[in-house]
Amino acid sequence: MHEATRKQQQPKKVLVVSAHPEPRSLNAALTTVAVEHLRAAGHEVRVSDLYAMKWKAGLDADDYLDHAADRRLEVLTAAGRATLAGRLSPDIAAEQEKLLWSDAVILQFPMWWFSVPAILKGWMDRVFTDEFCDGSTVPPPYSEGALGGRRALVSVTLGARESSFSDRGIHGPLSDVLFPLQHGLFWFTGISPLAPFAVYGCNELPEERYEEAEQAYRRRLDGLFTDEPVPFRTLTGGDYGRDLRLLPGVEEPGSSGLQLHVRPTG
Repeated sequence: MHEATRKQQQPKKVLVVSAHPEPRSLNAALTTVAVEHLRAAGHEVRVSDLYAMKWKAGLDADDYLDHAADRRLEVLTAAGRATLAGRLSPDIAAEQEKLLWSDAVILQFPMWWFSVPAILKGWMDRVFTDEFCDGSTVPPPYSEGALGGRRALVSVTLGARESSFSDRGIHGPLSDVLFPLQHGLFWFTGISPLAPFAVYGCNELPEERYEEAEQAYRRRLDGLFTDEPVPFRTLTGGDYGRDLRLLPGVEEPGSSGLQLHVRPTG
């Protein structure tokens, strides 16, 4: 991005959530790239380095401060009650405050067994509580959502080659693999996800390929607040029936699977 274009952008607030146990890893390097590049562009950046924080991944009754030890744990009920009462454990409350503070969220992680590391999944499970991002007191999902107005960018490293995550690749399209995160976490809560940034073949990444990846990542960061997000369909846009199924004839001819929930473009 040209310097003049950078200066025209209004400063924004970005939360970077990083999940890798090795501070000398590719993921740590990409986290540093994001923080430095966004700050150089004038944005405010906060970082949640989950391993450095020794984040507790497992959700349990200790997350809800007023939950009696002899009481059956009904997670949604307990989480919603604690959220509304301001009685969540301090680590959860701190991460929720960061989310509310942010205009955009970046998740930086390695793909392990076709998903996020357990510590990041635990961040999602514990931080995205009932009545914070879903529930009777917040806007409905798959539309404006409780966290509407924010953007998200997934930055993921993968050991496999890019072709194996293509439309005919053995692992399936990357957009399908990341659908639970992009659609089920972000879009469900009103956050607009961008197309993911991915570094493939990262187990053997020569210096020149890392430099190419870094430059590509910088370009994606430049578009964090200007690139078009994935055009997921809204729950309230008339595309779904009362049974929450896509109405017949709404999709483009030939489309199927998870792509049914992405609006046609053009």
